[in-house]
Formats: sequence, structure tokens, C-alpha cells
Amino acid sequence: MNRRCHGKAVAPPRSSGVGRVSRNPGPASRAPQAATVEARIAEHDAAAPRSSSLAALDTTRIGTNLRAVWAAPTTDARLKKRIVRTVIQEVVADLDDTAPEIVLLVHWIGGAHTELRLPKRRRGQRNSIASETIAAVRQLVLIASDDLIAGILNRNGLLTGHGNRWTRERVTSLRSHHKIPVFRPAPDGIEPWLNLTDAARLLGVSPKTLRIAAETGVVKGDHPLSDGPWLFNRSELATPQAQHVAFEAKQRAKHPAGPHPDQKNLFPSTT
Repeated sequence: MNRRCHGKAVAPPRSSGVGRVSRNPGPASRAPQAATVEARIAEHDAAAPRSSSLAALDTTRIGTNLRAVWAAPTTDARLKKRIVRTVIQEVVADLDDTAPEIVLLVHWIGGAHTELRLPKRRRGQRNSIASETIAAVRQLVLIASDDLIAGILNRNGLLTGHGNRWTRERVTSLRSHHKIPVFRPAPDGIEPWLNLTDAARLLGVSPKTLRIAAETGVVKGDHPLSDGPWLFNRSELATPQAQHVAFEAKQRAKHPAGPHPDQKNLFPSTT
């Protein structure tokens, strides 16, 4: 049985021994089948495009930065497809019913091969996204676009229900399924929700001062993910508690900690 990947029809490796049907025909009836399979493999190999020097050059150029480019928030699905077409010649898929697993053999442009094994989806199994991820997206849309949200989720090691990394398209699909509105900048430029940097600038303190105040509960702020942005409601920055934090910060700036200029040194210099 032929498998298809990236528009190519390929046959499973004959030496792997996985995914074979237990009720095999006899030797006499297998001979014509083997000849047919060999002919199809030869036809496929003849039709497969040969790697060019340009493809090898592109692979060399992106090889050192491939991980960074792939994980960048600005790398969308279209660019990832171009990268895959550049560095991968073909993928052979087979089934290992004894595991049960899906066996993928990746043929790279440079000639290397990588075997990947993925668990087969069991009958009746449903892959769902963690409720914590959905809750985080509900809060992140207050200040971030789908591109930025995808990068934040990936930075925190969160995956989709199928175990994939997040992209802009997948975040959009999640929002649509759970009826989460998209982020839209305020027409007048006065955003009701601010990140840590913008909120600290509005309050007139440093981001560190505001973060400490939020962590101690003095100023109310939301932090949906450990490696993600803080969210502050603009109205919370006008409360007496937030204004007191700003007042104390300004007082410390007027009277910085340190020795008095008239204080004598108990250990005079000997030089």
C-alpha cells in the first residue's frame, strides 16, 4: 500500500517489517507482486527530483539558524512549508501494528535519514486542548495579536491537542471554536489593557517596581503564563494603592539610599 507525503507517492521500506499483513500469500503468488512493487519503486525513483546545488546551498545557509527561524513568532505556516520543501526530499510512512505506532522515515536533502515514531490515534480517542491554555488565550487577546500569542504559547512549551506547536492559524482556529474575540487596537489609542512596560510608564515607575507590587498583591495584575506578559487594567492604575506605589517610588528617587556626603570614612585610604 502506497503512502503519500508532500504530494509524493512512496512505498514503505521493504526491510522494516512493520505494518505487514499476517495473511501473506504463498511464494508463487508473491513473485508477481514483488515484481510490481519493484517496478513502482524504480518508476518513483526515476521521477523523483534530484537535489540541485541550489538546494544544497540553501540548506547550508539555513542549517545553522534553522531552529531559531522555525521557532520565531514571525515564521508563519507558509514559510515553514517552504523550509520543509527545501530541506526534506521525501518522507516514507509505514505502520507498526505491534506498537501501535506510525513510523516516518525522513529523507533529507543531504542524504541523511531520520526515523520518527508517532503514536496511532486510538478508536474513540479525542485530543483536546488543555483548559489552562484556553484560559491563557482569553487573557492574552486583551493585549496581543494571534502571531504574538502563538509565540508566547510556544515559549511556555504548550502544545495543541494534537501535540503540535502553535501558529497564527491554530490560535485563530482556537479562538473561533471557543468564541474568543480577536485583539483590536483601540481607535483612540487609549488601550483599556496594558502590558508591564506600558503600565509602568503610565504610572511613572519602573517595570521592576510595578512587577513587585503586582506579585505582592498591592496592585492587581494578571500573569496567565510564567514566561509571558503581565496584564494591567488601566482603571486599576488609578486606584489609591497604585498611586501610593508611584508616590513611594518618587520619594525613593528624591532620597536614594547611600552614605551621606559628610560621613567620615573609618578606613582612610593608605595610597
